[in-house]
Amino acid sequence: RSSQQGADGGDGSPGSAVAETPSSEDFSLSLLDTNLPAEAETELRSFIAKRLTKGALFEGMGNVASVGLSIPEYKVGCYYCRFQQENLLEMATTESDINVPEYVVCFLGGSEKEDTFRLELDKYIRSLKINLELEQKTLETYVNPYLRSWFENAICPIQRVVQLFQEKLAFLLHAALSYTPVEVKNADEKTEKDISRFLAAASLQGLVQEGTMTSLCIAMTEEQHKSMIIDCSGPQPQFHNAGSNRFCEDWMHAFVNGAEGGNPFLFQQILENFKLKAIQDINNLKRFIRQAEMNHYALFKCYMFLKNCGSGDILLKIVKVEHAEMPEARNVVTVLEEFMRE
Repeated sequence: RSSQQGADGGDGSPGSAVAETPSSEDFSLSLLDTNLPAEAETELRSFIAKRLTKGALFEGMGNVASVGLSIPEYKVGCYYCRFQQENLLEMATTESDINVPEYVVCFLGGSEKEDTFRLELDKYIRSLKINLELEQKTLETYVNPYLRSWFENAICPIQRVVQLFQEKLAFLLHAALSYTPVEVKNADEKTEKDISRFLAAASLQGLVQEGTMTSLCIAMTEEQHKSMIIDCSGPQPQFHNAGSNRFCEDWMHAFVNGAEGGNPFLFQQILENFKLKAIQDINNLKRFIRQAEMNHYALFKCYMFLKNCGSGDILLKIVKVEHAEMPEARNVVTVLEEFMRE
């Protein structure tokens, strides 16, 4: 079928290809923009065409694969995502004769580690979908610069936050785990976005029950403990109403030590391990609380665990919210709170 299409790629480069019927061979690919050499672009186009022929690209869901390109002379990691224009899709639902073009964007990096950031890159493409329009001037003024800055904007924010805050990163980790509201003052838009993204990435959203999370947010907002304020007006960010604990300080050192290598993929892995350990501690505490409902020795084990894990203040808040409707467990938590206060 006649349809316009585009493909683009590059080392940290944009790529965009259009295909009307990805599940059949009856389509063509046309180049919109790339910063790859011609030979490598042809090889990438061939790779994308094969994926389209197999029907292996689902709209809006990115994939990561290893692609052999002649320049550079080794395999590179390729994130590729097929999408349609949001504004035209809405029109097509009402007018059946509108032919909605489709695009494939390709981002190339040094290895398949791009898979670590697949969800972030999917969000990056969603933002492009919303803003993309057909006029060429939009392509030149908005789309091309947006695609070319993918690595800087989608992969590097966590690394930038670590480098900005250094030892004070422990305050951010504590706020993310405890759902403390955070206000950023006197920061430029990029820094504010980076901090917001770091807090979202470090929180346990999606890993603890949604009801628990909502209750925790309400509890933390209502507490006398006010919002944590980050003032970026000086050469170094200043924190007000900040909290920390041993757990967050230990993980802060892992981030700061990782900063020497300057590898954004390492920071993402440290962040995932940080959340995994927090979830393990929560699950251990819940198990101890169930045992403590019938066993005084288990109650003592609970107390010792809270004292030694380094994050007892936050864990206790989380289990308190989760066990609010369970009388026996609530009694255990109340006793633990008293012991921890003493």
